Amino acid sequence: MSTKAKVFLGLGLYFLIVVAMVVIVGGSGENDEFQPQNEFLLEPWIPIEIGGIDLSINKAVLYLVLASVTTCAAMSFVANRMQREPNKIQMLVELAYDLTRNNIARGNIDADRLALKWFPFLAALFFFIWFSNMIGYLPLPTNTEHPIDVFGLEVPAFALYAATANLSIPLVLTLVVWIAYNVEGIREKGFFPYFKSWLPPGLEEMNPIGKGLIFIIEVLSHLVRLISLSVRLFANILAGHLLILFMGGGLAVLLGLSALGIATFPLVFFFFIFEVVLVATLQAFIFSTLTAIYIGGATAETH
Repeated sequence: MSTKAKVFLGLGLYFLIVVAMVVIVGGSGENDEFQPQNEFLLEPWIPIEIGGIDLSINKAVLYLVLASVTTCAAMSFVANRMQREPNKIQMLVELAYDLTRNNIARGNIDADRLALKWFPFLAALFFFIWFSNMIGYLPLPTNTEHPIDVFGLEVPAFALYAATANLSIPLVLTLVVWIAYNVEGIREKGFFPYFKSWLPPGLEEMNPIGKGLIFIIEVLSHLVRLISLSVRLFANILAGHLLILFMGGGLAVLLGLSALGIATFPLVFFFFIFEVVLVATLQAFIFSTLTAIYIGGATAETH
């Protein structure tokens, strides 16, 4: 029997088992109590309100602290243990260093002076987002909605969450990037020359109305970056966590079909590996690369 035939035979048997389990076990009806979106609600653990501003400590704050501490600790640990003959960890760090310094910074910022200047910011951005994404795939006891009873003590259940799956975090990072590249452009070219450079070359003979319309389009394109850059990171991480949640049994619980978990549970391993290996790194790379592109565009001699 060929490999192709074996694969189709295995899939056929798999679906037959799923159908048989659905028929035998049946379902208990839709589960109105289980709300998947509640996994991403930020319940205040330590309520803090100053001047009408909510500064409560919640799981998003915890994940931000973990990402920050992990980033600083990992870089400090490696920096203090650099060797002439690098070990495997140092080789991985050097590869990441080369990626951020040459591919991200120098590859998108023309002037070496500016590439060197902005390399620490771009590297910190890349590693912070990467660590934040990776920590989001570690089950931690953060689910206070469904606590577990351990010897009479209620302990938060283990759950997956990522700070970057909360829109406010990518949006704040995007605001920092947006302000940074505009300030750097003004610093390099001057206030009026910088905004004048938003108009592409070849419009010298165009009437003022046409130039004004094109300038408005350019302004809108820069404002849209606030949405595109933040939503791209947020949506990809959120979608990945929702897929893992549903495939890991959430869909079976929501629909009241426990047998459906037999069909979806094997898929959760594929989605989990895909998210950890590809999506977490890719989104950190895209965010930092686009940041470098924006800085390079803002400081380039031509538009």
